[in-house]
Amino acid sequence: MVADSNGRPVPEHEGVVIKVATVGDIHCSDANREETAAAFAAIDGTVDLILLAGDLTTHGEPEQARVLADACRGLKTPVVAVLGNHDWHVNRVDELRAVVEDAGIELLDRSHAILGIKGVQVGIVGVKGHVGGFPGSYLPDFGEPDLRAVYANATREVEAIEEGLSAVETCPLRIVLLHYAPTTDTLIGEPEPIWAFLGTDRLAGPIVHHSPDLVLHGHAHAGTFAGNLGDVPVHNVSVPVIKRDFWVFDLAVAEKRASAIH
Repeated sequence: MVADSNGRPVPEHEGVVIKVATVGDIHCSDANREETAAAFAAIDGTVDLILLAGDLTTHGEPEQARVLADACRGLKTPVVAVLGNHDWHVNRVDELRAVVEDAGIELLDRSHAILGIKGVQVGIVGVKGHVGGFPGSYLPDFGEPDLRAVYANATREVEAIEEGLSAVETCPLRIVLLHYAPTTDTLIGEPEPIWAFLGTDRLAGPIVHHSPDLVLHGHAHAGTFAGNLGDVPVHNVSVPVIKRDFWVFDLAVAEKRASAIH
């Protein structure tokens, strides 16, 4: 521990800036193989961490996952990802997971990771999230078993966020990586009748309680980039929203909040 000019103790990592590149909904397939490879090659080494907010593939085919795997294999920059609804479409997630993990991508699914970056422990909590709705349009835990199963699945996602944030509580930087939205702030622009299918504020409970430094999601292609849950910044980083290959955030440890840069 070192001291500032007034003799107060200062953590050794205070003032460190960690650059995080993030994007969601890249929908890899043979059609965008060259563009995907070029985007990852260009960002590699210019940032400290790459986070992918789901919909890694077009339909969840392992062959489509290989496009992402080929683009990320051998990168110097660590890549962490969650799955999206498109990645589940053909229900071959186990095969997809094997493909991307073989390329060195860390895939989080109701789990967390702690990475040491520039001497700072960065805690990342990753879940897909789920549908469920927002005030005025909730899917209840009532009625037919198949509808109650949807509610129960969302519950497991919420519990995983709570468990993950508890596990990374002592990390100087904490990030929640989702696919579905935890707030309507970042859904503005999408038709309100479909908001219930774009996320649920049930995901927000543990986020508000633990107050991580940054929340990222995708899925809402016509949504809004910036929102918040209390004082926690939430960003929709879907490709159609950010209109670029990656959005880069500066995470300054001393400030404990994220500021976007272009």
